[in-house]
Amino acid sequence: MRFAAAVLRSYEDPFAVEEVVLNAGPAEGEVLVRIAGCGMCRTDLAVRRSAGRSPLPAVLGHEGAGVVVATGGPHTGLGAGDHVVLSFDSCGHCRSCLGAAPAYCDWFAPLNLFGGRPESAARFTDAAGGALAPRWFGQSSFAAYAMVPARNAVRVDPSLPLALLGPLGCGFLTGAGAVLNSFGAGPGDTVVVLGAGAVGLAAVMAATASGARAVAVDRHPERLALAEKLDAVPVHADAADLPGRVRRLTDGGAQYALDTTASPQLINDALRALRPTGHLGLVARLHTALPLEPGTLDRGRKVSHICEGDAVPGLLIPRLTALWQAGRFPFDQLIRTYPLTDINEAERDCEAGLVVKPVLIPHHT
Repeated sequence: MRFAAAVLRSYEDPFAVEEVVLNAGPAEGEVLVRIAGCGMCRTDLAVRRSAGRSPLPAVLGHEGAGVVVATGGPHTGLGAGDHVVLSFDSCGHCRSCLGAAPAYCDWFAPLNLFGGRPESAARFTDAAGGALAPRWFGQSSFAAYAMVPARNAVRVDPSLPLALLGPLGCGFLTGAGAVLNSFGAGPGDTVVVLGAGAVGLAAVMAATASGARAVAVDRHPERLALAEKLDAVPVHADAADLPGRVRRLTDGGAQYALDTTASPQLINDALRALRPTGHLGLVARLHTALPLEPGTLDRGRKVSHICEGDAVPGLLIPRLTALWQAGRFPFDQLIRTYPLTDINEAERDCEAGLVVKPVLIPHHT
């Protein structure tokens, strides 16, 4: 079948929306999904800075949502017409996957970032027959259609606004999962969130939904205003004595902090703002050594990396949609939609901080 997709052909060039070809239908364990909308995540944009490790040309996109149009056999657990949110790929049989920790799958990097499943190679080409990289995050959903492992797809209530749900598969999943799964925050706790972007604001919403108090730290007044609208206490990142200010706001220190910035200074400030036994989670990729100041890990404080919100997508995504339906996780307030043909405008707005979460809407003929 032929359909439109946004192809990235080099690390420097803009995306080109062009016709691509899927040369076979769903194999066993796969489903074909007509994409209703796909979020743009900074992980997609980071491919440009991947030093050639992510193969190109490729169709990126890993926050897709859509409708199943075909399945590869009776054992996918899905059927034509099902509404689904697509999340990250995992092997399903390593120790981590069997232990309900698919984000730490032994094959996470090759499956999601560096080439996909080998059996997917050569099935996806451009209109001239030129090879495109196998699936990005098991999806490649900057497109009108995506062929995905059924393991990636989570069935959702068809009454939900399907085109807006894709970011629940990664960005919003990561921030909310860090608070709900990794921290287990609840009433009486305080969660400090460093960086009020898509992941950080999802963490703010999850903290509020859990009954915890949220403090949002950012340098951009408009992001702080949005965090305050979501019931967080806003604090400017350049405030004098940031750790002291947070400790005063939280009656002696926060129990949890989530860093989405990868800023060494803010990470050290966050550790100093924690109460004894506090936990700092890191979700952003560090590109340099992280110097920890003396005393920051004293008194039982700890720091850990959190991948994909420690989530089992099939469990957390329905939880988040139920919170949205109850008015307690208003993720739709963070979204601006763009036609897929405007993907380069969406990328520019994302890089400039003009939009929290772009969602691309493909045109279907």
